[in-house]
Amino acid sequence: MSPLDQVYQLLLNPATTDFERQLLQTAKHQAEADDRHAWSTLEAGLRPLASRENLTPDVADFYATLRHLPVSYFNFAKHDEALTRYPNAIFAGGCFWCLVQPFETLPGIISVESGYIGGTQPHPTYAQVHGTDTGYVEAVQVVYDPDVISYTQLLDLYWQLSDPTDALGQINDRGPAYRPIIFTNSPEQMKIAQASKQALRDSRLYHEPIVTEIRLATQFWPAENYHQQFYLKHPKRYARIHRTRQQFLWIKRFAGRMHKWFA
Repeated sequence: MSPLDQVYQLLLNPATTDFERQLLQTAKHQAEADDRHAWSTLEAGLRPLASRENLTPDVADFYATLRHLPVSYFNFAKHDEALTRYPNAIFAGGCFWCLVQPFETLPGIISVESGYIGGTQPHPTYAQVHGTDTGYVEAVQVVYDPDVISYTQLLDLYWQLSDPTDALGQINDRGPAYRPIIFTNSPEQMKIAQASKQALRDSRLYHEPIVTEIRLATQFWPAENYHQQFYLKHPKRYARIHRTRQQFLWIKRFAGRMHKWFA
């Protein structure tokens, strides 16, 4: 697809911001007039937001092509095909950037897709989910081979990655889109998840109440390509975020153990 065709699509994308749209519209007119500086001018205009990673996802992917940077595209078709052959588990626990790598690198994991779940508006975008309270949360859909790894083992990892005592977000991620929720796909998953949650309560690992919700899964909508496998596309940024989250959770659990010992 040519740069001009990509610009046409971005102009029609409802998630594109007004500022991005203005720059894209100017570039479109310049390109249609055979202005050889159209794309370099557009790249320069988008650069300040790109340097702060504040472009909307699809524009960020397009900007990478303008800079001749490699853009890794998630294989959505492969993930959908895997869903027809293997079971899946859905977890929400703050920013989905931080949940993919720990699951994806486990033996027995077929595919991990970032997306949105819990709302009713079809085809939600990142801008919509974070712009208003749509009911959606960021989540990951983990397709796994039950002959290699069990649903219980996935739950055990999920509890290590999230703060089950925070119903209003996760660590630095605040707001309804970051609520911790386990979405189950079957009565068996619901039973196992409830037992796992009770076991966490009984462990008294945390001083505060365990507030992570357990719900039946609704339609899971994939997030934009920019958000897929974020840890591979932006390893340094992911490492900083992951380290901060792990330090926070370690302190939280240590405080719980201290309270348990002295109680």
